[in-house]
Amino acid sequence: MSLKIVMIFCAEIGLGLTGFGVFFTFLGVIFVFDKGLIAMGNILFLAGVTLTIGIQPAIQFFTKRRNFKGTISFGLGFLLVVFGWPILGLLLESYGFVVLFSGFWPTLAVFLQRIPILGWLLQHPYIRSLLDRYRGRRVPV
Repeated sequence: MSLKIVMIFCAEIGLGLTGFGVFFTFLGVIFVFDKGLIAMGNILFLAGVTLTIGIQPAIQFFTKRRNFKGTISFGLGFLLVVFGWPILGLLLESYGFVVLFSGFWPTLAVFLQRIPILGWLLQHPYIRSLLDRYRGRRVPV
């Protein structure tokens, strides 16, 4: 019973760290691509994802053969940010993020459609046709 409580607690902390990671990255972009804030956001984001899904599943996710391109581009983007090229690093990280998490977009779309005002906007015919076109598909890598 106590292990289950610890796992839930770690998942909640992981979600918080992931949120802070996104927030610090956003602040880094707002403050004219401040490499310190962006690097801190990246570290918090990766720590949050790892705590949310667990260490072993995170290692398996990032080292899957189909995720190599996303993992390598995200890692190289992080290194570029640390070494002083934040704009190029963020572009490379964004590409890696899209490649890594492209399988989650349909799930995210269904979740967003259930939010009251946002769901109403997503039900418009043009947006709905875009979502239906990509539902269940993985972006070609």
